[in-house]
Amino acid sequence: METNSKNRITRRLQKGSPLLKGMRDAIPIGMGYYAVSFSLGIIAGALDIPALMGFTSSLFTRASAGEYGAYTLIAAHATCLEVIGMGIVTNLRYLLMSTALTQKFERRTPLWKRMLAGCCMTDEVFGISIAYPGRMPASYPIGATMLSGTMWAAGTASGILAGDILPAHVVSALSVALYGMFIAIIIPPARKNRVVAVTVAASFALSGLCSVAPWVSQLSGGMRTILLTVVIAAVAAFIKPIEQDPETDEQL
Repeated sequence: METNSKNRITRRLQKGSPLLKGMRDAIPIGMGYYAVSFSLGIIAGALDIPALMGFTSSLFTRASAGEYGAYTLIAAHATCLEVIGMGIVTNLRYLLMSTALTQKFERRTPLWKRMLAGCCMTDEVFGISIAYPGRMPASYPIGATMLSGTMWAAGTASGILAGDILPAHVVSALSVALYGMFIAIIIPPARKNRVVAVTVAASFALSGLCSVAPWVSQLSGGMRTILLTVVIAAVAAFIKPIEQDPETDEQL
């Protein structure tokens, strides 16, 4: 009897806690997050965002484009509805990721754990979660987010604090890093897909045009961004929808 009990304990130790496994697998993600969010913190500090506010917002948001847009709108004294609208539009993909991941959870996973895991979604956490072998415990993405999300928030706060200490020319140089990341995100898919390239070019052109066009230019920058994002994405999806190959679709 005692031998069987020891064997069960040994198997559990060998298998490991999904929560701890998620934290371990998220170490490389967290290191990358810290570097990127540090640059985000530099920009937030230039906009007079306090370090505590930067840490808290990053801890609960974990989205570079969404946070940058929110910080910019806050600095421009935008309304709460504009900030919320920006967050919804820029982070809408996480809703789709969370929905797709529901088929990956263990069948007896309670609803509250599914919802909590859904709040943990980022591009990288979704990537390691979808690669999890077999059915996935909800504690796995939760553990991954506990580590990577904390490092993301710490990087933002560190960037804000560093911006108050570092020389102005160093801060100016570091602030370019986030824009470089945005370029690195859009250029590779634009080179591979002509539709994406046309959509990106159209967004640049229309954004500049709307900043001087009658009536539209009277709207705030945040509202123009929201409207352009929705309109351009909808038109592109209608004209050139992504075709699904049923032979490559995989189901659990």
